Amino acid sequence: MKKLLIALLSVLAPISADAQTDAAFVPTVKVSKVLHEGDSLLYMEMDNVYVYPQIEFKSEKQAANYMRLVRNVKKVLPIAKEVNKILLETYEYLETLPDKKSRDAHLKVVEKSVFEEYKPRMKKLTYSQGKLLIKLVYRECNSTTYDIVKAFLGPIRAGFWQAFSSVFGASLRKGYDPDGADRLTERVVLMVEAGQL
Repeated sequence: MKKLLIALLSVLAPISADAQTDAAFVPTVKVSKVLHEGDSLLYMEMDNVYVYPQIEFKSEKQAANYMRLVRNVKKVLPIAKEVNKILLETYEYLETLPDKKSRDAHLKVVEKSVFEEYKPRMKKLTYSQGKLLIKLVYRECNSTTYDIVKAFLGPIRAGFWQAFSSVFGASLRKGYDPDGADRLTERVVLMVEAGQL
């Protein structure tokens, strides 16, 4: 049993080393043991592995579009996850503040720091990456970007940002349908999260 475990780890070690350089999310392998009826049993936990049928592209343009989607998801998904983390932390901290004045002051500080940190990154995104980011924020937060802005900054500023985005042909009210229109995107996201792409 011990030799089998060592063999598995030696096979998986190079895989995770390669995945660390290529993937935005690195697969994890946890090896441990548990006592069962006075005997210790070794076990191994791994991230999910997704198996999909091979995609058959009808043209080179379709293949190029798929590769562009993979590249865009790898670039934008970490930002969407960071947004979710920032929202949760901000919401939890706001709950500890005693009054509206202190909450508003804290939101101004958070808004300023978010603009300083993310504005240069957002400027580097392409149009399609920006639209994908709106969808992936919905996927991560289970709420539209418009609703998030409205909840934290108010309806007037949310309306301003919606109007601003509509000038560029995007919508902050855009949802995410993993079983419908965004099925291929969901497949790519799951595989990137698992370190398979």
